[in-house]
Formats: sequence, structure tokens, C-alpha cells
Amino acid sequence: MSKLCVECFTVSLDGFGAGPDQDEANPLGVGGRELHGWIYTTKAFREMVGQSGGSEGVDNHFFKGNREEGGATIMGRNMFGPIRGSWEGSDWQGWWGPDPPFHHPVFVLTHNERPDLTLSDTTFHFVTEGIDVALDRAKSVAQGSDVSLAGGVSTILQYLKAKLVDQLVIAVAPIELGSGERLFSTVGESALATKSFNTTVPSLVA
Repeated sequence: MSKLCVECFTVSLDGFGAGPDQDEANPLGVGGRELHGWIYTTKAFREMVGQSGGSEGVDNHFFKGNREEGGATIMGRNMFGPIRGSWEGSDWQGWWGPDPPFHHPVFVLTHNERPDLTLSDTTFHFVTEGIDVALDRAKSVAQGSDVSLAGGVSTILQYLKAKLVDQLVIAVAPIELGSGERLFSTVGESALATKSFNTTVPSLVA
């Protein structure tokens, strides 16, 4: 049975999962790229972008497992790109170029309709009916594999509040952002206390 899993979502020491002022030059907000420095050093990441070398320790284990186990991905519109409002007239195709790293269907939550977008072996489906419909569709195509909840912060919080997340793996980067989007800042105790989580915090390469 498919589980909904947040895998290796990275937060800063002061709890932020993205920096402020997201735009095309700063996909994760100002300072947000530094959150993921631990990923860039792993062998799995380097293989993904066509490079050699990289670490093979615990960080590589978590990142590689995140990429290999999922049968579908859900993300918020902000994670897909900086475009706001209607998609009309926009040719934005995501941050990842012509060969996105997902290699399975991706469901993008949005309030504005847009036709499916296929790049290489990844198809982006734009879901306007809300988080439950996105999850149902993702589980249907995952065919028993887990569904990855990629982010960003507001999307993860929506699923946590709805008690739909089965596994939460958080990486803590050894930096402080000072501002941005903070994970858990608006999640009440009841949203977490009534749900059993398998929660793991991997060690990071500083």
C-alpha cells in the first residue's frame, strides 16, 4: 500500500525550509540553496547530474533512497516555479530543464488550470481540485510504491494538518536563515499527536 512520505526535507537550524523572496534567481528564496549543500556532495546527486565522484555515506543513503523508492511525487506550485496567477502565456517548464530528475508522474497543486506537461520520462499534472485529489491520483499511478511529498513548506503543512503524511524524514542543515518559511510554526499539537510518524534525521556533511 502506498505511503505519503516527506523524504529528506531540509530545514535550517532556526527551522526554515526556504528563504525569503523566492524568484527565478533564488528558487528556494534568498539563502535557500545553502540548505541543500549536503545533497550536492553525494554520489547519488552527482550521478543524477552526470558527474562522477561524491560521498557514499549516510547522506548518500538517504538521498538515493528518496530518489529510488517513490512511484509519484506531489509538490506545490511554488516548488514548480516562480510564476503566479494564470498560466496563460507562460512557457515555464520547471527548474529542472528538459530532463527532470523525477522519472515518474508529478502532481503540481495549483489554483489555475494548465495542460499536462511531459519532459523526457516525467509528466507534470496540474491539479486544481486540492490535496486529497492530488494524493488519490498520485497513489493510483504509483501502483503500490510510495508517494513523495516534495514541498514546499506550505504544501507539507497542508498535508500534515490533514493527517495524511505517513513518514517524515527531516535533514537539519548547519546554517541559520533568519527568515523565510518555517516548518511546524503553525502546526498545532493535535495535528501531530494523533498521527504515528516514522521520523528520521540524517547526519549532514557540514
